[in-house]
Amino acid sequence: MTEMGKNQKKTLRKTITFIAFLMFVTTSTASTTNENDSLRAVNDTTHQSQLLKKIDGIGRQRWFQATYIGVPFIIGGLLEGHYDTDFRSLRNNFMPKFHYTLDNYLQLTPTAVMVGLKAIGVPSRSSWERMVVSNVISVALMTGVVQGLKHTTRVTRPDGSNKQSFPSGHTATAFMAATMLTKEYGHLSPWIGVAAYSMATTTGLMRVANNKHWLSDVLVGAGFGILSTEFGYWIADAIMKERGLNIHPTQEAMEIGLSKPSFIGVYTGFNVPLSQYDVNEAVEYKFSAGTTIGAEGAWFFNHYLGIGARATVSNSHIIVNEKEASENTLDFYNISAGPYFSVPLTPRWRIGTKALIGYIGYKDTNIGGVDVPSSCGISYGSGLSLDYRLKRNFAFGGFTDYNLLPAHSVSSKEHIHTLTLGFRAAINF
Repeated sequence: MTEMGKNQKKTLRKTITFIAFLMFVTTSTASTTNENDSLRAVNDTTHQSQLLKKIDGIGRQRWFQATYIGVPFIIGGLLEGHYDTDFRSLRNNFMPKFHYTLDNYLQLTPTAVMVGLKAIGVPSRSSWERMVVSNVISVALMTGVVQGLKHTTRVTRPDGSNKQSFPSGHTATAFMAATMLTKEYGHLSPWIGVAAYSMATTTGLMRVANNKHWLSDVLVGAGFGILSTEFGYWIADAIMKERGLNIHPTQEAMEIGLSKPSFIGVYTGFNVPLSQYDVNEAVEYKFSAGTTIGAEGAWFFNHYLGIGARATVSNSHIIVNEKEASENTLDFYNISAGPYFSVPLTPRWRIGTKALIGYIGYKDTNIGGVDVPSSCGISYGSGLSLDYRLKRNFAFGGFTDYNLLPAHSVSSKEHIHTLTLGFRAAINF
């Protein structure tokens, strides 16, 4: 990444974060509009604080409806940009030869499905005329923003092929298409939205795996793809009024409070080491902050208890004898499963925890001149999470997970203790 690209990206990060902040301040004072969200409490005895009630109320405003998913992705991507090289090292260590072109076609699949369903007469939100107007405006907004940023920031791609890395156009197109399909046909089944956003997420992850984009490119691209569609449909609604609107907002009631919190989502965060370890009597080491990315999901029997799993790949930089050896990292993968617990605070807010046991595999590395071979063992984990149910089928939240990992080599008998701080974007079902 060139120095000019880094400086431009840093300036852009500050600018967009400030604009996003102003947008959310605006939502708190904007006039309230009727929204297609019929919320019911899971339990009439659930106590809601005034603050949480107020935040729930903001969810009915059109500004919030247009920005609540896209803006967090953009802000998260801009903040994550500081750790792009760490996430890329995960790609290089675990899948250095990955190269598939499926993402070139997957980005357009939701659009093809939407047009196909419309062509065979399946009822959609909009008439042909209204859908075309909404989609054309959305495409124009997305293309203008993405291409404009690509040619002004001039960030070099990870593979060095050109200077049009930021943001990811493939990911922006995929999430724009997924949002279009969900808006037009999401009323038929929640699984339409699940499938659409799963394809979009796969597209974004493949762009990273194919070494064409940094993770921050993908997150920001996803945010702009969603925002473009939300504002495209908002503008089209203002132009078209009631003309060609087949599904009205009152017909799109989302029983958030009555649905179980089952989910599957992307898990990403930063590892915080809690102690130091010995390789032998002469070599002592500790970890600096590392990165984690993976997937997590759980199926709930009721509103409170479920069973789930988490699969991640992680790395941590190694500091040997108080001197950091940045070229060395401890890379490992982890697959865990166990019970998940969730308690509703309001129909939208939930707090959760879990108790996991799993398998961990360490890759070989070198610590202070000592070769450490690959190894494996049993891991344990728990944590706390706070999630906000943005839509019936989408939630966004943060978590703090504690992990107790086995010794990474037979010569070390000390368990590894880490905290993982991060966020989770999840599809609910």
